[in-house]
Amino acid sequence: MKLKSILSWTLRLLAAIILLQTLYFKFTGQPESVELFTKLGVEPWGRIGTGIIELIASVLLLLPATVIFGAILGIGLMAGAIFSHLLVIGIVSNGDGGVLFMLAFIVLFSCVAVLFLHKTEVMNLKKQILGK
Repeated sequence: MKLKSILSWTLRLLAAIILLQTLYFKFTGQPESVELFTKLGVEPWGRIGTGIIELIASVLLLLPATVIFGAILGIGLMAGAIFSHLLVIGIVSNGDGGVLFMLAFIVLFSCVAVLFLHKTEVMNLKKQILGK
């Protein structure tokens, strides 16, 4: 297996595992998750909707044919999470020492790196969309 492929799979798995492990908190209505989305003013639909989008992003990241779509979706999700932390929630949430904030950066970095590793596919998609 080539280094690029190993690195891509490692980053994709890392991002997907982080996204998937947070689903338990969102879908079961754990108090920490409910409080976070209440601060944002989008409880419960924002919590559940975000969970569904994170699940979709995780699946797309793990399927070779859709990896760039998963990475793009992951970037959007994590950009939103990071801005929410910076503007509303705070870096530290429920005394977590900033772990959720840090995990959002890890997923963001992983998804950006995956797009870079798959830049040929990104450029091919761009050509298909723009017809150039």
